Amino acid sequence: MTEKHPGGLTMTERLLAQSTLLPCKILDMGAGDGITVKYLLESGYDAWGIDLKQSVSCTFPRIYSGDFLHTPFSSESFDALISECAFYLSQDIAGALKESARILKRSGKLLLADVCFLPPDAYQKLITEAGFSIISFEDITPLWKEYYLSCIWDGTVSDICTSAIEGKVNGKCSYYLTICERT
Repeated sequence: MTEKHPGGLTMTERLLAQSTLLPCKILDMGAGDGITVKYLLESGYDAWGIDLKQSVSCTFPRIYSGDFLHTPFSSESFDALISECAFYLSQDIAGALKESARILKRSGKLLLADVCFLPPDAYQKLITEAGFSIISFEDITPLWKEYYLSCIWDGTVSDICTSAIEGKVNGKCSYYLTICERT
């Protein structure tokens, strides 16, 4: 079965290629069942993960169960961080960015592929205010629209956008691919 979700390993590969990131110590924020961590390990990275709701099926020892707004890691612990479809779900993008800056080494890379309900300028402002410079930013919303419509069509719509439907979020739903460097 081919992966239709715009995130996942497709975005992992794209983020790594665009960032020209070499194997290093990297944390997957929102690691889920560990697919990205396993992929990164197989690619030569010293990969770790953290997830609020660690999957019952995940017995992978490199994935911590915990909140990536308040991680158990020391300051400047990682060379890079990656997060796909998880930063926005924290419901505190600014807090997630602040914690990322804390645990990321200076000049470390933050690789994000995520749904966002902020316009590009507001999102980019949060990133720079958190102590990052933006290396690349791409609005890949058409991929998200295609995926979400296919989920509606085939009846597999998840509750990723439930908060928007319930009126807790104002704004257009976008999907951004962002590569940043800690200043």
